[in-house]
Amino acid sequence: MKIPVCRLADLPRGEVCRLDSDPPIAVFHTEDGEVYAIDDTCTHQDASLSDGWLEGCEIECPLHASKFDLRTGAVDSPPARRPVRTHPVLVEEGTVYVLPRDASAGLPHQPHQPPRAAALREEGRA
Repeated sequence: MKIPVCRLADLPRGEVCRLDSDPPIAVFHTEDGEVYAIDDTCTHQDASLSDGWLEGCEIECPLHASKFDLRTGAVDSPPARRPVRTHPVLVEEGTVYVLPRDASAGLPHQPHQPPRAAALREEGRA
């Protein structure tokens, strides 16, 4: 299923459009002219990423400054630890469409995280 978002001409470079879907999806038009879609909710706390700051292919959460890569959904900067889901984008005849993924799809591979106690030892707090 593809969801129409807007006309590409109506989404200026450096701007974002939020889809009130379930879950909400944010569609970003980067300064380089690329269009990306990710889940709109930060994985650290329930903040809208569409209210954040876009720089290149990275969005910064407005709440605690976590950063996510729009291309992969990977966390580029904590405090978030879990990636956001990405969604394929299609531009057809000047219209932007999102092809929403299932809940388990569109997440980058995450390396194994050490148990909490081991992480605290590494930080010198245990």
